[in-house]
Amino acid sequence: MTERTADVVIVGGGAVGASTAFHLASFRAGRVVLCERRSLAAGASGRSGALVRMHYTNEPEARLALLSLRYFRHWDELVGAGDCGFVPSGFVRLVSPENFARLRANVEMLRRVGVNTRLIGREELAELAPEWDLTDVEIAAYEPESGYANPVGTTEGFAERARQLGAIIETGTEVTGIRVDGGRVAGVETTRDFISTPTVVIAGGAWAVPLLRSLGVDVDLRPARIQVAVFDRPPVLGTGRPLITCIDGANGIYFRSEGPDWSRILAGLSAYRLPLEDPDQLKNEADPDYTATVRERLSRRLPVMGFVPPRGGWAGAIVLSPDGKPILDRHPEVEGLYFFTADNGTSFKTSPAVGLSLAEWVVFGAPRSVDVRPFRAGRFAEGKPLVGEHEYEDLLGDALR
Repeated sequence: MTERTADVVIVGGGAVGASTAFHLASFRAGRVVLCERRSLAAGASGRSGALVRMHYTNEPEARLALLSLRYFRHWDELVGAGDCGFVPSGFVRLVSPENFARLRANVEMLRRVGVNTRLIGREELAELAPEWDLTDVEIAAYEPESGYANPVGTTEGFAERARQLGAIIETGTEVTGIRVDGGRVAGVETTRDFISTPTVVIAGGAWAVPLLRSLGVDVDLRPARIQVAVFDRPPVLGTGRPLITCIDGANGIYFRSEGPDWSRILAGLSAYRLPLEDPDQLKNEADPDYTATVRERLSRRLPVMGFVPPRGGWAGAIVLSPDGKPILDRHPEVEGLYFFTADNGTSFKTSPAVGLSLAEWVVFGAPRSVDVRPFRAGRFAEGKPLVGEHEYEDLLGDALR
């Protein structure tokens, strides 16, 4: 097997991996090589619902999302390649009546963090979304600057700018092992060759779980299958503008516009299928019973959708953690090894900030832009899971999208 060298190797070509490559290249971190086993955004990123919202029930994720929003809103200035496809449709978080007090508390927390959000009542929401059935709604959390993006475009844009800055982006290159010598990273073995390197960042999603386990990361990581359904947008819902993006906890669903002319509606449930033993055996198409359930739930909020046939959908693989929050850490026993895992289906929107944090850790010795200590892998052994003070008890909390 041939051998070459790199200063940093990134495992995984999703949004987080590409963001990390971009930021490392921006920091002039030397020879940066990203290895992706298939194509860019071929895993969870490309299958994401791609909501860009700040509403979380915990400050650490909200801060990641807020920092990331700058990238989506100012892509040309901050990245300068490709198109993330950000649509500032506005975002609404709905909860069931028993969660109204929690919603108020979380909006207060988010405003303290710096998120542009506020509570609105039924009358104002009816002006923003006149097609919705708001019988059960008294208040909602509204973010006028949020929306959704194109996950493939975002990943490709980060990667393209990384290339322009000198990084090497290799698709069709699977990392099969990490070589450790004397307690530090020595290199990576790939299906092409061996790359000698002192630093590795693992961000490979469900496919990287066996690799992390082989390195002694003993957190309970559970790959799972999630699905998304797509429907035509009925003319009665209007044209020429996107629908407001929504997470509807009362009905356990999220939905947004889809397509360049907003002619379709993308929607998904909080449901996922366990276990997913082998991501390579993943069925990529959405199940018919899933799309039927999505339509029924969607029609509770948008009654006209009860008569719209589905246009299909897709499925993807995510990784769940015990507390439903991501893991971003440096390996405590292997010098030069960093990793991001357990996206929990919510980490596309935070990928700019996660990639920045990982790059800062590698280059400067610690993240500078945001405190990532709450995402450490050791929190579970410490008995300190990342749990918001006012977590929702509805059909769709922060576990997915």
